[in-house]
Amino acid sequence: MLGLSPTPLTSLIRRASPNTALSHFQSQFLHFKPQPFSSTTTAKMASDLNWTKKTFTLNTGAKIPAVGLGTWQSSPGQVREAVKAALQQGYRHIDTALAYGNEKEVGDGIRDSGVPREEIWVTTKLDNTWHHIVEEGITSSLKSLGLDYVDLYLMHWPSSTDPKDLKKHLPDWDFLKTWQEMQKLPASGRVKNIGVSNFAIKNLETLLNDPSCKIVPAVNQIELHPNCPSPKLIDYCKQKGIHCTAYSCMGSTGSPLYQNETLLKLAADKGKSVQVVLLKWGLQRGTSVIPKSVTPKRIEANFQLDGWELTAEEIEKISSMPERFKVCGDAWLPVRVFFGDDE
Repeated sequence: MLGLSPTPLTSLIRRASPNTALSHFQSQFLHFKPQPFSSTTTAKMASDLNWTKKTFTLNTGAKIPAVGLGTWQSSPGQVREAVKAALQQGYRHIDTALAYGNEKEVGDGIRDSGVPREEIWVTTKLDNTWHHIVEEGITSSLKSLGLDYVDLYLMHWPSSTDPKDLKKHLPDWDFLKTWQEMQKLPASGRVKNIGVSNFAIKNLETLLNDPSCKIVPAVNQIELHPNCPSPKLIDYCKQKGIHCTAYSCMGSTGSPLYQNETLLKLAADKGKSVQVVLLKWGLQRGTSVIPKSVTPKRIEANFQLDGWELTAEEIEKISSMPERFKVCGDAWLPVRVFFGDDE
């Protein structure tokens, strides 16, 4: 086969008859063989569907793993083994909170797993009754976890609850003051990123428009599933550079979503469980997900997310489900935090 000549085209034409020149170039292209995809290209295509390894980049530049293990409502005594099993399965994101009462078990599970600390993303949260003592809150969490730092520290709720009376709000305190204190934490190195949880658009606007807000929250962790899709809230957060993490992303234990005919048919057509279809719906909307389980087999089953995706039509079908319910409301708080502004 002739090699492609570096000789300029005009020079080649001058030195040959028209037929000779034409014959020369025909020979070049008739013998040209398209090259197959390189191993690099093939690997990239495969990695695009490798959801268990994906991360989302936060407004700080940090990369939060797309899939994590949630520990809310996990039974005491089972969290340690669940965290260990998840990390050994390949999870690299563990979510806990002071209010869950399981930070020590989470820390023990991390150490039991044998996975290096620097490979794990740990999120914990400031409890409502600790809003006025943020420094003590993070110190307590780090001590319970047995860690030197957490990757993400969230204000669990926009409610500064009076520790002496859980039905009352702290006098002369609000979540703006709490955020002012939280903004001091990254400089200490004990907290890599700060964010919020359960913040509706109204409260986010209050926070972001206040002159004291110098750091935009990196994350807003909120309840998200097809019966609580919150499209306006997700869009608002995207506009502000705030990543959303979905809790109760499968509708929580005993969810009616597991019996939904639309989801059952879609899952059957794809040869998948309803649970992983729900997780993939969340991931493809651009949110990280933190499914909760303490059962090793279920933890493994929830991680079967690689090599497949939902089509745009399937995502729209799930997003269009009309039923609405929330796993976690705000009636137990001294202030209202949900305003119906997320749809």
